[in-house]
Amino acid sequence: MAIEITAVAANRNAPVSCAAINLYGTGSASGLTLGQLIIAVCIKSAAVYEDQSVLKMNKMTSGSLLLSEGSQWLETIANGSADWDEAFAFLTGRMGISASSLPDGLDTYNKRMTACMALKAKIDTLTQQQQEEMIDLQTLVNRRDVAFSTSTNTVSALFSSQQSNAANF
Repeated sequence: MAIEITAVAANRNAPVSCAAINLYGTGSASGLTLGQLIIAVCIKSAAVYEDQSVLKMNKMTSGSLLLSEGSQWLETIANGSADWDEAFAFLTGRMGISASSLPDGLDTYNKRMTACMALKAKIDTLTQQQQEEMIDLQTLVNRRDVAFSTSTNTVSALFSSQQSNAANF
């Protein structure tokens, strides 16, 4: 028993690298009862949602680490103990802050505050993205749970039907 897979996930919650289930292809579903087909589709879609959830969680973990590093650098820059070359490399390379929005050093209070404001703005953006990722993850988990629930309910209905048929004999 196999269910066809397509290569594109048309879902803002799904990472691009995930496959989407093709619910309309029935070429490989010959010989299945309707109940078996429903269960197969539900289990396959639940597996796809689970894969997407894992990728989303990995992305969120990376984002959390970046936010943690950013917060540490924010404190280091603000208290004046940061080395400019290291701070500049982190701000531009790791955080993706444009060099044009950064000062040319950290030797004065105003320059440190300019760097801190740029870093704080980037941290705020990343925090908002993390919140959106969490909502997307919750959506994926809910969809996975609905797929499992539908599969379980179908199995239960099939079992009840078979029990009823057996009792009628």
